[in-house]
Amino acid sequence: MDQPTAPVPPPGCPAHQAGGRVPLYGPEFAADPQAYYTYLRHYGPTAPVEITPGVEATLVTDYASALQLLQDSGSFRKDARRWRDFNEGRIAPDSPVLPVLAHRPNCMYTDGAEHLRLRQSITDSMARVDPMQLSQSVEKISDFLISQFSERGSADLIGSYAKQLPLFVFNELFGCTADIGDRVFFGISGMFDGVNADKAIEVLFQAVGELVALKRRNPGEDVTSWLMQHHTGLSDEEMLHQVALLLGAGAEALVNLIGNTLHRLLTDDRYAHEGGLIDEAMDDTLWENPPMTNFAAHYPVADMEFAGQKLTAGDLMLVSIAAANTGPALSAARKAGSNRAHLAWSAGPHACPSKEPARQIAVTAIENLLNRLPDVELSVPEESLTWRPGPFSRGLVTLPARFTPVKPVSRPARRTPTQAPAREGAAAPRQAEQTGVWSKFLNWLTK
Repeated sequence: MDQPTAPVPPPGCPAHQAGGRVPLYGPEFAADPQAYYTYLRHYGPTAPVEITPGVEATLVTDYASALQLLQDSGSFRKDARRWRDFNEGRIAPDSPVLPVLAHRPNCMYTDGAEHLRLRQSITDSMARVDPMQLSQSVEKISDFLISQFSERGSADLIGSYAKQLPLFVFNELFGCTADIGDRVFFGISGMFDGVNADKAIEVLFQAVGELVALKRRNPGEDVTSWLMQHHTGLSDEEMLHQVALLLGAGAEALVNLIGNTLHRLLTDDRYAHEGGLIDEAMDDTLWENPPMTNFAAHYPVADMEFAGQKLTAGDLMLVSIAAANTGPALSAARKAGSNRAHLAWSAGPHACPSKEPARQIAVTAIENLLNRLPDVELSVPEESLTWRPGPFSRGLVTLPARFTPVKPVSRPARRTPTQAPAREGAAAPRQAEQTGVWSKFLNWLTK
């Protein structure tokens, strides 16, 4: 009788070496992460990984175990000040994962009553966003972005559309002026690209700080003002970090959700050349190719055993949303149950507080694009597409497409609330710190 064969690590994986941790970075991982998740499952519900050179973590790959961890706020905490390796000096100060994992005073990195207070301010403020107005705003922004390339008959749907649309929407939702909005674009785009990330973060926080100061003096009908007016009484520092979290983390997830769903629509035979399947394609994307893949950092409060693995207090634990969603045990259950029981929005007390607006933005953006460019199709072989490397998220570098050229949509002349005049004495933005795209959009609105 044949003996079962041991699982083989993916090519280039250091796990070929005895005791090596499995890397969640590099071109090999980006090209085929599912091969890594398949290998990781042989360790059991959790596996030893390295998320960047020198940074170790325990990855939860099993759906039931992931749900248990996400819902057990007594045994696992989010406050990164518990991170043992960081506290003991084993994490380099310039580690590329620190901007994502380091503690900040916002609802993602707090626990207990403080988390509830900060989260409630976001939940209540986002609940004031009018869904109809949001759809109209997304369509307007979508029309503008499409108008920039529609006559060419070709475009990169990541760089020219998916990557920009969420930032435009957030600039409008949060009441950014042209000056501040341009620098928000620069900051978040720099963080995404990993190019001069320290400078990008500096510019982003400076811009958000100016936005908070502006709204203290001149509140409006926008999320920033609603956060500021919330009964929890957020301080300026808390406002800064709450708004930066919503802009940065929200944009990253939305860029990838739009891009990954467009990829599925253009490459999967179940959706190609068929209409009315955007919701289905998005649900399948959230299950099988979620925008945030290995995330939800948690830290055990004490030495313990979890899912058969001994943990030490302060160990970095990450939930593999991508592995948990695609585990073999889920295939039958997924067909029999809810198609939205995936973990793409996380679960438990730190589940995404804005999943409904996020989904609405993504669906509206994709629907409007397909309506404007009904014959859009991939212009390169699917196998030539490349995915951005990194442990936390999943997104394409580019998505080249072609379509029949169409005349750009024009907008009626009107003035928008975001076109507030610069305050007296405000410093002019440095040219190197802005892209000018938000200003260009505001000018387009008034043509």
